[in-house]
Amino acid sequence: MTYEDILYEVKDGAAWITINRPEVYNAFRGQTCEELIHAFNTAGWDKSVGVIVLTGAGDKAFCTGGDQSAHEGQYDGRGTIGLPMEDLHTIIRDVPKPVIARVQGFAIGGGNVLATICDMTIAGDRAQFGQVGPKVGSVDPGFGTAFLARVVGEKKAREIWYMCRRYSAQEAVDMGLANCVVPHDALDAEVTKWCAEIMEKSPTAIALAKRSFNMDTEHQRGIAGLGMLGLSLYYDTDESKEGGIAFKEKRKPDFRKFGK
Repeated sequence: MTYEDILYEVKDGAAWITINRPEVYNAFRGQTCEELIHAFNTAGWDKSVGVIVLTGAGDKAFCTGGDQSAHEGQYDGRGTIGLPMEDLHTIIRDVPKPVIARVQGFAIGGGNVLATICDMTIAGDRAQFGQVGPKVGSVDPGFGTAFLARVVGEKKAREIWYMCRRYSAQEAVDMGLANCVVPHDALDAEVTKWCAEIMEKSPTAIALAKRSFNMDTEHQRGIAGLGMLGLSLYYDTDESKEGGIAFKEKRKPDFRKFGK
């Protein structure tokens, strides 16, 4: 596959997968997701690769979720909602290598979900985390909610989704959403250091450990499948479309008119 939306590079046994759409804050479209899935499969089964790093191009954003310009009732690719999110989330969990999220800027919406699903998250001190789904007529009714509750606790997860606030890198560490925060200029060095430490360990032992961790939350894959089906129906409603329209018009959405 020829990549247009991502970059792929292997350095010292670490595969770096970079979402390369800085002009839209590394928001993903259907094609982006397809390329990410292909890259994770490539790295996941390459025996010379011991760890995978997921990041975004530029200094402003790790990833800001689905590209709203591609979302008018439906996104531009395959999958239940026009984005193969279930497949992307699954491959990040299923590859037998640790996946490190390198977060240098905004990890918002679907980007926050990606950082949550990665095995570990290393953040620069300029990073910001948070959700926007209910503000734009969307939600992640699978790993983005259920697994987030396992990571940060149910009360905090509900706050993140219901309030759509922004959280600093240090706040992310404090709640368990990130492993550590370092100065922005030291981020690459820290990620490289973690990759080198992982490369010294038994790849089979790590693969078994990852599978074992995943088994505890494997039932959430079924929840995600059902949730995404419901989300596809929701995207066809005027209530959901109001969120996207308001976002493009740079105004607050009027969701209350749809209250029942």
